[in-house]
Amino acid sequence: MDLRGARALLLPLAAASLAAGAFVAGCSDAGEDAGDADADGGDGAALYEESCASCHGSDLRGTDRGPSHLSEVYEPGHHSDESFRSAIRNGSPAHHWTFGDMPPIEGLDDGEIDAIITFVRDRQETEGFEPYPPG
Repeated sequence: MDLRGARALLLPLAAASLAAGAFVAGCSDAGEDAGDADADGGDGAALYEESCASCHGSDLRGTDRGPSHLSEVYEPGHHSDESFRSAIRNGSPAHHWTFGDMPPIEGLDDGEIDAIITFVRDRQETEGFEPYPPG
């Protein structure tokens, strides 16, 4: 089963994942409206760079301000797409990492959030996941 199929099966688990929260998105405000994501996440990549990379790294491997989105902690079975949405919209308390609480990211509409999530999931599928805790 591919990653997209797995995500579809995980939708019923979204409520449980939301309760757990997610320290997922970035630490800066979004820029211009970039529209829907291309099949390769092109717009999602630009939105991620504007809104998330300052904390989570342009390469998604984290910085001293936020964790790697390639950590196995962010596999769809542990943090669903709905968890990403909740963290971006509402912020998230620190619960896997010691970076502190994540603030909400202002200025992103639903399509932009979906484009970012698609970009992250595509990169996770391409790059694979790193062990947690990091070695």
